[in-house]
Amino acid sequence: MVDGTAQVLVISGSVGAGHDGAADELIARLRGLGVRAEVRDFLDAVPWFARLVLREGYTLSIGYAPRFFDWLFVNLERAGWVQRVTLWLCRLARHRVRRWARGSQVVVSTYPLASQTLGYLRETGTLDAITVTYLTDPAVHRMWVHPSVDHHLTVTEATSRMGRLVYRTPMRPVGGLVSTRFGERLPAERRRALRAELGLAADRPVALVVAGSLGLGDVPSSVREIAGTGATQVLVLCGRNERLRAEFAGDPDVVALGWRDDVHQLMGIADVLVHNAGGLTLTEALTAGLPAVTFRPIPGHGTANAATLAEAGLAPWPKDVAELAEVVREHESLRRDPSSVVKEQDAARAVLALLASAPAAGTGPRPGGTARRRTA
Repeated sequence: MVDGTAQVLVISGSVGAGHDGAADELIARLRGLGVRAEVRDFLDAVPWFARLVLREGYTLSIGYAPRFFDWLFVNLERAGWVQRVTLWLCRLARHRVRRWARGSQVVVSTYPLASQTLGYLRETGTLDAITVTYLTDPAVHRMWVHPSVDHHLTVTEATSRMGRLVYRTPMRPVGGLVSTRFGERLPAERRRALRAELGLAADRPVALVVAGSLGLGDVPSSVREIAGTGATQVLVLCGRNERLRAEFAGDPDVVALGWRDDVHQLMGIADVLVHNAGGLTLTEALTAGLPAVTFRPIPGHGTANAATLAEAGLAPWPKDVAELAEVVREHESLRRDPSSVVKEQDAARAVLALLASAPAAGTGPRPGGTARRRTA
């Protein structure tokens, strides 16, 4: 049983929308289960210059220096100055994160650098809460994993398997943290009406192209190549990137939209999703049973995610336009089984089970530091 004083802290990172989206959904589910829960932004725990680098540097490097971002991603995997500086930054956040965690029996991270800070606090014996990392990426990378974090949860079994095999870290799949609306079928009447509203033909398949909340990557080239195949109509979500949306103004073969709150309905009228990152929108598509294809992934984690998804059979990764056209034709109108991301015990209920077994807040740090046995 969980008493009324039990509390969960969720730490996200406002880089893109995927980490925040998962955190917000977890908070909503926990509150629906009667659990007191609050969310914090990890970027508020670091100095202002680090906040600027993490937020703006991510966008600028992917948009204007993709090779640098790929180099950075690769070097975070190995011992060296890049990794040391990043971990030093995570340690700088420890005092504020520890203050945030006071009174919480379970602390969940949906952002990799926050996971490193939680692991450091557990390793040094200065945090007595149970710590959990919820990996929002399909591919595991070094910053997602800390040996002193108590539990690592994943969206799919493919990610869990990679964590066990590559990082020797137990991980447990608990499904996606997205709204239950994505699991609902759109009525045929609403499907026809929405297509007409957006100017899409009712008798041709629709490819929904997404590039995250920031519209990152070489989206214009990808969209025009998809439209050029003649295999499908193209509906592109540009997120908050108005410059990207303006790229398609007047293009009769493309319907370009900005930030939308009805993505679940847009997925309901689409026949295939084409993505370049493998983040929250990909999880939403898998939940909706919408077939997904990776094309021209962004560097770093985008490429790593593409490889993991393709190997697991969750989303093929065509390397050229001809292969893309063939894959899109194969996948259109074939809704899939969402069992890879819809689990009987989801992330919220997994956290609830941990909360029931957690010691009361304020009982002091657990002894033993790194000697504690990691579990999934």
